[in-house]
Amino acid sequence: MVQTDTQPQNTKPKKIMPRHRRQALRHAQKMGLDPKDGDAAIEMLRARGIDVFSLNDSILDIAKADPVDAVALPTDTTPVLPTGKPQGAMSMAEREIEIDRIRLELVRRRRKRLMLLWVKLFFFVIVPTALVAYYYYSKATPMFRTQSAFVIQTNTSGGGGSGGIGGLLSGTGFATSQDSIVVQDYLLSKEAFLRLDEDLAYSAHFQDPSIDDLQRLPPDASLDQAYSVYRRNVSIGYDPTEGVIRMEVTARTPEHSQTFAEALVTYAEQRVDGLSQEARGDRVKDAEARYLEAEADMLAAQQRVLDLQQQRGVLSADAEITSQFAIINSLEVELENRRLSLAELQDNTRPSAARVSALEREIDRLENRISELRAGMVTTDDNSVPIARISAELQVAQTELTTRQALLQQALQAVEAAQTEADKQVRYLSMGVAPIAPQDPSSPAKFSNTALAFLLFAGVYVVISLTVSILREQVSV
Repeated sequence: MVQTDTQPQNTKPKKIMPRHRRQALRHAQKMGLDPKDGDAAIEMLRARGIDVFSLNDSILDIAKADPVDAVALPTDTTPVLPTGKPQGAMSMAEREIEIDRIRLELVRRRRKRLMLLWVKLFFFVIVPTALVAYYYYSKATPMFRTQSAFVIQTNTSGGGGSGGIGGLLSGTGFATSQDSIVVQDYLLSKEAFLRLDEDLAYSAHFQDPSIDDLQRLPPDASLDQAYSVYRRNVSIGYDPTEGVIRMEVTARTPEHSQTFAEALVTYAEQRVDGLSQEARGDRVKDAEARYLEAEADMLAAQQRVLDLQQQRGVLSADAEITSQFAIINSLEVELENRRLSLAELQDNTRPSAARVSALEREIDRLENRISELRAGMVTTDDNSVPIARISAELQVAQTELTTRQALLQQALQAVEAAQTEADKQVRYLSMGVAPIAPQDPSSPAKFSNTALAFLLFAGVYVVISLTVSILREQVSV
């Protein structure tokens, strides 16, 4: 009984693709059938209960069944089939021979590519890494590194009340980050290098013939070359969160490393002290300038008082006013006595007319004189200046002189305070870790440097290989 493939009524029939026809054709030929084409092969297989959609041939089956398809799989290794006779006339033995030849060609090409890959890796990765390892393990001169750490602080000692809110607002004893950054830049500057070279012959130390060629400074090296060696062997870092400056100095011997580190610490301390020295000197100059200005103003005020005294002919306005009031008081007393005498004569029944008249004239003269004296203190009929104006001018001049004298005293105190502060050390360097000579060399790190070189060369090789492959792909397209 003929079996046929049936599809469930609720499923959509699968579409037959060209690959299904080829697979069905190959399976039919394996089974000894002779179909005309792929559709006939599908019908024959279905008649025998074989589902063509479940067929999955391997590459070897495809190569055995159809050498043309097998050759077409690898695009870059497709050999050209002999064209001497038609493909359909090729026998099974010839097909097997052709398949074996293709396999051998693929294996040969794979081996060739693998060998070429190993050659590239050898010359571009292994050989450079071996040279680097040879240098670090055999030629590199051991170097010794001295470490130190210090902070920059300010002098917070001052007057009494430092507690309470005033103490909280007065700040800490640490200097600002700008000061630490300035010191860091100074120690890494060419100025510090020149001073170290002048004091301790830093360049001559690295020109020692015992140092290997890569680390040794040439005898005829320029200033910039020597400075680059200094920057490579002196490392300084600043931690803004802790305010600590950490310094590492590398040299050929432990003693030189410690000596260089101590010298740089001394330079840093001197520079720290010099950071505020200029500001303190400016403060003293400003205080002295204000003192000279106050002194000149005081002398001018004093000269004005003297000029007024000479112009007005009055030494003291208060004394003149007191003298005038004394005269007026004496005249008023005498006037009052005359008025009493006149009243006593007028109380008589028959007073003497001559005496009454004389007393009245005398009383009038006293009153006129008192009026003249009082008026003369305020106004005058001639060109003379009244005593009231003289008193006011002298009083203003005296007040200004007193003020200028007080300002001069304050300026003198400011000068003394500025000079006292200038003699103090406002900022100073506090050592956290003193430089101590090491016993074991810190460089070179042989294994880590060799591993880093291997990774670097391998990474460069991979990047270049990928770049070349991508460019080749783009050009071939």
